Amino acid sequence: MFRFPSGLLYCRLHRRKLSTTPSRPPSLPLSHPIYLIWGSNTGVGKTLVSAGIAAASLLSSATTSSQFHYLKPLQTGFPADSDSRFVLNKLRQLSVLRNPSVHLSTSHRVLNVSPAVLETNPLVGEEGRGPSELHCKTLYAWEEAVSPHLAAEREGLAVKDSVVLETLGECFEEVVERGAGRERSDVLCVVETAGGVASPGPSGTLQCDLYRPFRIPAVLVGDGRLGGISGTISAYESLTLRGYDVVAVAFEDHGLLNEGPLMSYMRNKVPVLVLPPIPRDLSNDLIEWFENSHHIFSNLKEIMLSAYFERIKKLQDMPREARDIIWWPFTQHQLVPDGGVTVIDSRCGENFSIFKVQKTEVIAPQFDACASWWTQGPDAIMQAELAREMGYTAARFGHVMFPENVHEPALNCAELLLQGVGKGWASRTYFSDNGSTAIEIALKMAFRKFSVDHGIIVDCHEDTTNERPTELMVLALQRSYHGDTLGAMEAQAPSSYTGFLQQPWYTGRGLFLDPPSVFMHNNTWNISIPEGYNWENLKGESIAFSSCDEVFHKGRDKSELATVYSSYISEVLSRFKGSKNVGALIMEPVIQGAGGMHMVDPLFQRVLVNECRSRKIPVIFDEVFTGFWRLGVETAAELIHCVPDIACFGKLLTGGIIPLAVTLATSAVFDSFIGDSKLKALLHGHSYSAHAMGCAAAVKSIQWFKDPCSNPNITSEGRLLRELWDDKMVRRISSHPAIQRVVTLGTLCAVELKAEGTSAGYGSLYARPLLEKLREDGIYMRPLGNVIYLLCGPCTSPEVCNKLLAKLHRQLDEFDGYKN
Repeated sequence: MFRFPSGLLYCRLHRRKLSTTPSRPPSLPLSHPIYLIWGSNTGVGKTLVSAGIAAASLLSSATTSSQFHYLKPLQTGFPADSDSRFVLNKLRQLSVLRNPSVHLSTSHRVLNVSPAVLETNPLVGEEGRGPSELHCKTLYAWEEAVSPHLAAEREGLAVKDSVVLETLGECFEEVVERGAGRERSDVLCVVETAGGVASPGPSGTLQCDLYRPFRIPAVLVGDGRLGGISGTISAYESLTLRGYDVVAVAFEDHGLLNEGPLMSYMRNKVPVLVLPPIPRDLSNDLIEWFENSHHIFSNLKEIMLSAYFERIKKLQDMPREARDIIWWPFTQHQLVPDGGVTVIDSRCGENFSIFKVQKTEVIAPQFDACASWWTQGPDAIMQAELAREMGYTAARFGHVMFPENVHEPALNCAELLLQGVGKGWASRTYFSDNGSTAIEIALKMAFRKFSVDHGIIVDCHEDTTNERPTELMVLALQRSYHGDTLGAMEAQAPSSYTGFLQQPWYTGRGLFLDPPSVFMHNNTWNISIPEGYNWENLKGESIAFSSCDEVFHKGRDKSELATVYSSYISEVLSRFKGSKNVGALIMEPVIQGAGGMHMVDPLFQRVLVNECRSRKIPVIFDEVFTGFWRLGVETAAELIHCVPDIACFGKLLTGGIIPLAVTLATSAVFDSFIGDSKLKALLHGHSYSAHAMGCAAAVKSIQWFKDPCSNPNITSEGRLLRELWDDKMVRRISSHPAIQRVVTLGTLCAVELKAEGTSAGYGSLYARPLLEKLREDGIYMRPLGNVIYLLCGPCTSPEVCNKLLAKLHRQLDEFDGYKN
């Protein structure tokens, strides 16, 4: 019988029930092998396989010092049905049979049960004490023999996914502690799931999604019955679609030769093991069956150990191998320190799962605070949705060429874009593959529109490729960045990215304005106005604000500062005369990303757009970074209260799961390419234009981000994200002696560290010690010189953002840079 100290246990259950999220996603230790045991359905023998692996691990004369941990996270029908009790009893029986001279020390624990179990079984339980070789543990148990989500609802033991993972993580820590000093292969842990691969957990989350943050390697127990081929393959695909590694498939032989089609389907990459038929007469308590299966389970155990050691070696070797053959972007290889290569085992939602050596080797979560170069937005649920959508689309289309063709994902994507970020101004969608090429396309569009409007190009029927009637330039901003292709680089101001070391061809074919910037310092939002503006007579309140909302208020159009901006822009344009024409304005609305996360005064950009419109200069918004809720609204055009003629989008467009970019344009821009000759068409394209998988991912992402049912951060009006960064903590950081400026907007929180001379600028290593500490604290950040930033996704909870801010503030207090 089991015994539970009901009062103490209920208090523990109550605390867990109130817990919302663990303080930090748990790590997966790699000091010893840990495996998930999955079933293609319920009743296929998962517990028999678990017991068989345990017997192979513990009851061989060569492994008498081995240790085995059996974990059952979710158990229903308890205590009448207890898989952990079954494994314990079976191993005791087999131990006496196989090697009676060797004592098998065992322990058994049940951590949490529902109140219904306590009421009907007030005196239940036992726990062995002292050193043990077999440790069996049930984490959560319910009395009714139904799905865990239904049992949890009926019996008052509701458990959040995060709490299940936290409890499981604590069990893994115990595995490490008990296995200390033993060889890697002397300790084995299996985690047996409940029901089938897609059976719900206590919250209703499918178990294949519930356990995904750990990405524990899997053994799949298949089905040898009629229909079992289909069920086993479906289960296998459900696991691999979510990124699990299935190292073996095992199933009971029903005489139907299911192993043949399974091995053919898996192309012999995954071993398929066939177990003897399970006798329906249980008079011998399955002892004979386990004996007959012993060699198969021994083989399975060796497969599991071999896969484990192969994984460990690969993880250990990857940094060295990467250094030898990979050329990283934006990286000075000579400055990458020993141990500075991050090995990413996988990604789950917003967290990297990285290989890390602490006291022992672990797969540890690290929040991706640079959103993998600003592309990421999904939580773990959306990531799985995108994977399914892309899998379906790849199977349906693969890739199909696009000129004069159409497919459903592209059409749906174009319609959503024109109804969303292009609503009210755009009429055409041009697909490309990345942000830089989207900019190249936008420049071609804008220059054609300018040339038609100003009579530089008239209707033509002949090849005019060698004619250069005039030279066109762009109007752009200092600190701008529009990509790394040649045309995009010509459209941005001189910087570290365009110097002779990087781009000897660069000439900078543009007129580059020095824009005023907005930032918070010492609790106040300020506008920094560069030299060249006649603003000395402005009142102080014109350049200082108590809140960011005041900065974006359209009422500022009537301010004196608007006049100052208009005068500056007009004066600069009037000084520019000659054979060259400003054929386009291109700018990143509100936030300049790679230029240092500077916020440009939205009033300045609005005035600039109006000045260009009055001169018939087409306006391009580079929203590759700023679009799709990155700044708290679907398009940054909403923040500056004006629309472009052309706009470029990428990055978050697909949720960050696959490259895709689009250039949207007005009807007038499109019409400037219409004519009788093909030579007048837009002669630009990519082999993977309108890639079906990218378009499908974009459709799913656009819909997901703006739907309150899937994105809890969308306000009731459906137009804004709720505030993600705690204002009080942001103000505290802005007043920190190490900080020069802070910018928070939407999903972005950028911080510039006070630095001087060579400690400032893009090439600075000033922030490295701080970043190393933050990475140790579970936050992956990559700097822009002495500018560091936190970037979350549109679905990130404010609670997560506030934890990030708290960690940043704590590490700033310990940062030695500002003290020196």
